[in-house]
Amino acid sequence: MTLYDLIEYDTLRVIWWGLLGVLLIGFALTDGFDMGVGALLPFVAKTDVERRVAINTVGPVWEGNQVWFILGGGAIFAAWPPLYAVSFSGFYLAMFVVLAAFIVRPVAFKYRSKRDSQSWRNTWDWALFAGGAVPALIFGVAVGNVLQGVPFHLTDDLFSIYEGGVAAKFFGLLNPFALLAGVVSFAMLVMHGAAWLTLKAEGPVRDRARRFGTIAGLVALVGYVLAGLWLAVGIEGYALADKPALNGPSNPLHSEVLKGGSWLLAYAERPWIVVAPIMGVMGILLAVSGLRASREVGTLLWSKMGILGIISSVGLTMFPFILPSSTDPRSSLTVWDSSSSHLTLFVMLVMTIIFMPLILAYTAWVYKVLWGKVTEDDVTGNSDTVY
Repeated sequence: MTLYDLIEYDTLRVIWWGLLGVLLIGFALTDGFDMGVGALLPFVAKTDVERRVAINTVGPVWEGNQVWFILGGGAIFAAWPPLYAVSFSGFYLAMFVVLAAFIVRPVAFKYRSKRDSQSWRNTWDWALFAGGAVPALIFGVAVGNVLQGVPFHLTDDLFSIYEGGVAAKFFGLLNPFALLAGVVSFAMLVMHGAAWLTLKAEGPVRDRARRFGTIAGLVALVGYVLAGLWLAVGIEGYALADKPALNGPSNPLHSEVLKGGSWLLAYAERPWIVVAPIMGVMGILLAVSGLRASREVGTLLWSKMGILGIISSVGLTMFPFILPSSTDPRSSLTVWDSSSSHLTLFVMLVMTIIFMPLILAYTAWVYKVLWGKVTEDDVTGNSDTVY
């Protein structure tokens, strides 16, 4: 019997559900502080030199960090093709805005210091702000909509159809709960960016980052608690009517889904998952405390713990649902019925086991080599080699 035969199909599905979460959290933990620094740039740096200090704290690492976003998208495409098809169709305009922001950001990094013109540099600084703030907000809005259910249904041949026109697919996302989730996401990543600047910058940039990061952390904490209460009393949850067929085919229409009750019933069924929101709340509180006390490495680590807890709490609360449907619950996508084939998941897992340690080792080496603070002397004395 081969290893392929030993690992059951549903076991691989759960493994890849977890790996998808790892990739998305990895993106938030790394590129998250890049986006946070971009969103803070107009506020923590008042002079051109100060802005260059802030930019160069992320300058050597932002490209590598953004790879996590590509890995996450690739994993959805390969491991969860129905999820990729349905979500990218429904969130098309929102994803277009995110990608536009991500395209503008590298151009801003590369072009910003090419001309010694204040108006030129100010324009690209605001582009960096948009490249950080817009994705941070939209990612949270998307999560808020997923928790409420997305208005789509599947035809018998698994073609997804959304309610409303193209504009409705975008503006319909901007409902109150989703906007609250967007505020939590934005504030959380701004706090993370401030924690990074506290570690990597000196002088006025560092001091202002501490102040803005403290405010952002408190906003993220209050918003997260409010979202949890709203989820408990104002948002209907989803549940499978019966146990899924073990190792069954990937066809969502074979499942019976019930809408009603609360998502938080998951904590009664699996009490251990309460560790995620606890980590989220404690991580933010400790990060805010670290910002106020001007601690460096610890603040960044606590910020990472808060992000890990908040994102994990969403996935663990929704399990086994990945993308519920608000208009036709039977079309909802779950871990058990929206994956690639057994063989595909197995081959991908083998490749991940081989290459993921190499990626992590290389990333750790890069951060070790580039360790240290960015000072004003660094950017003024090395204009040909830094942004």
